Amino acid sequence: MEVQQFHYDNKIVKKFLYATIFWGVVGMSVGLLLAFMFIFPQVTDGISWLSFGRLRPLHTNAVIFAFVGNAIFAGVYYSSQRLLKARMFSDALSNLNFWGWQLIIVAAAITLPLGFTSSKEYAELEWPIDIAIAVVWVAFGWNLIGTILKRRQRHLYVAIWFYLATFVTVAVLHIFNSLALPVTALKSYSAYAGVQDALVQWWYGHNAVAFFLTTPFLGLMYYFVPKAANRPVYSYKLSIIHFWSLIFIYIWAGPHHLLYSALPDWAQNLGVTFSVMLIMPSWGGMINGLLTLRGAWDKVRTSPVLKFMVVAITGYGMATFEGPMLSLKNVNAIAHFTDWIIAHVHVGALAWNGFLTFGMIYFLIPKLFKTKLHSVSLANAHFWIGTLGIVLYALPMYVAGFVQALMWKDFNPDGTLVYGNFLETVSEIMPMYWMRAIGGSLYIFGMFMLLYNVVMTIKAGSSVEDELAEAAPLKRIKSGRIAGEAFHSWLERKPVQLTILATIAILIGGIVQIIPTLLVKSNVPTISSVKPYTPLELEGRDIYIREGCVGCHSQMIRPFRSEVERYGEYAKGGEYVYDRPFLWGSKRTGPDLLRIGGKYSDNWHFNHMYDPQSTSSGSIMPAYQWLIANELDKSNTEDKLKTMVKLGVPYSDEDIENVQKNMLEQGTQIEQNLYNDPDFVKSYEADKKYAEENGLEFVEMKNREITALIAYLQRLGTDIKIVEPEASQASN
Repeated sequence: MEVQQFHYDNKIVKKFLYATIFWGVVGMSVGLLLAFMFIFPQVTDGISWLSFGRLRPLHTNAVIFAFVGNAIFAGVYYSSQRLLKARMFSDALSNLNFWGWQLIIVAAAITLPLGFTSSKEYAELEWPIDIAIAVVWVAFGWNLIGTILKRRQRHLYVAIWFYLATFVTVAVLHIFNSLALPVTALKSYSAYAGVQDALVQWWYGHNAVAFFLTTPFLGLMYYFVPKAANRPVYSYKLSIIHFWSLIFIYIWAGPHHLLYSALPDWAQNLGVTFSVMLIMPSWGGMINGLLTLRGAWDKVRTSPVLKFMVVAITGYGMATFEGPMLSLKNVNAIAHFTDWIIAHVHVGALAWNGFLTFGMIYFLIPKLFKTKLHSVSLANAHFWIGTLGIVLYALPMYVAGFVQALMWKDFNPDGTLVYGNFLETVSEIMPMYWMRAIGGSLYIFGMFMLLYNVVMTIKAGSSVEDELAEAAPLKRIKSGRIAGEAFHSWLERKPVQLTILATIAILIGGIVQIIPTLLVKSNVPTISSVKPYTPLELEGRDIYIREGCVGCHSQMIRPFRSEVERYGEYAKGGEYVYDRPFLWGSKRTGPDLLRIGGKYSDNWHFNHMYDPQSTSSGSIMPAYQWLIANELDKSNTEDKLKTMVKLGVPYSDEDIENVQKNMLEQGTQIEQNLYNDPDFVKSYEADKKYAEENGLEFVEMKNREITALIAYLQRLGTDIKIVEPEASQASN
């Protein structure tokens, strides 16, 4: 029997493992800083690029795409070579994948704190970086598929199925959600607006969780858990059912993020239906993973690798039970916009993704360096400290979520809100924020323990970058099914057919949900009184996006008595037809802003941005004093309107010609309104006098960023005129 010798590429695996650890420390450190910002909101006051709104997307991108992303690549490159009995198809593509991905992460780390963001959750990066992501992702897929085609192992193991589905689906999701029209090198407007943008974003957003944080990790689970336990997978039939049902059902579930919103009811109900169904394949995978360890529980007690993996799979089961439960409308009505969702997300992220990554690292490093782990006891200590960190993080957030929901919905006997001041709910949950910060501190401390353990293990070992292996070449057999061969057995040796069927499975749900919402006008009824933003309001909206205000404030009033009483008339789909991107939000650390327009004076907004505690005692909102100092950049406003016109926003040629004039007029009016505050006049005139005496350029208030932001905030919700019952009766 002919046997061929070849070498596995361990260099690329090591590079991705080092990047995983490095970016894990960075991403978790930013997350911990954000946790302490809830307790000490002024900790970075005056530093725009360290403000909460700009750092939050940096944290999510760093932990998802840098920490978890690099872990995925490390695990896929290691396991694929051994499952396929072949070196990766191209070392050049492997290195393009690695260095391209690191450059994308660095670009994100630079642009997000500087305020260059699309504001779409988990897809905040601007269009040039989106293109780079697509290119690098295609290089990864090309390398994976090329390796499959030159494999020496005929049968495609279940992990490979999950890797293929991940590649195809993430590519589709990323490309369609990122469609936008550029204005400048780092500014674009979404190809979708309002309700359509929300649906496409959460079709992407939920399935980024599904096909970036779940399916590749399930592939890693199917490889590393049996390897670490030295046991076969519990049920191969169950893995088949798990794979196909999961990838088909998952893609439909995105609308459960938009329940009770302006999204059409049929789309919401489809999302709920398939979300509830998701528990079956998800728990099928969890059961398959845990029962693989049958007969190996003595090993679990002593092996830190298996400890991490057991808790990871358990965390996957908890998160995938909770997800379908949260998609039920009566549960969603309580949980949405609260810290319950933060707890839910972090059980998945810290336990499922984090712990499986830690287990994989502890498994791989000794193998790659031909030595034993430096300290098993230290790894076990990391496990227990990390587990305690997860508990101390998640439990207080669950409590905070219930407290928020109950206080928001509490009424007096006379029908008024018990807690009419939103800040009362914030003050009540501050102890929970302290506990979260402690839990997060423990978790990242465990990360440093891992770093030390890995460094010492590497020092004691010897690196084998090209690992010798041998296998028999793959002999050609007829392309059709062999007599008696089951369909799926045939499919498992046909990567092209497998990929095509997986692609069809994931496209069906997206097509059924998105196409009607984009093309059938009745799904988003128009409202004649809703007009495009003025140039100054559009600039103010872009500042709102730049500062990440959507991270704490929603613009979606749901049709609940408590929300209508607190915020005003519930949201209508037609109100958002000119919103590119949509800004409905996912979390209410602060109150909803959909009807904020006209509720407070221009002076109130000015003072609120300068010192939030001066207008809202007890507020944990940071100050945005640079908005008051910064001159508004009006150089691209005409181009912004022209881009909007191309996207279907009805700005006239006259509107574009008169951009500067209209901005100056609206800015002047706001400046005059600010003169109603004697304190403003005193400070403003003093600044003006100082500039004149010292020969400095003085920027008038009408030309500053704060004026544009005020213009936008004062516009919100004013297109819809609601007639109060008393006024209606009086007019009769």
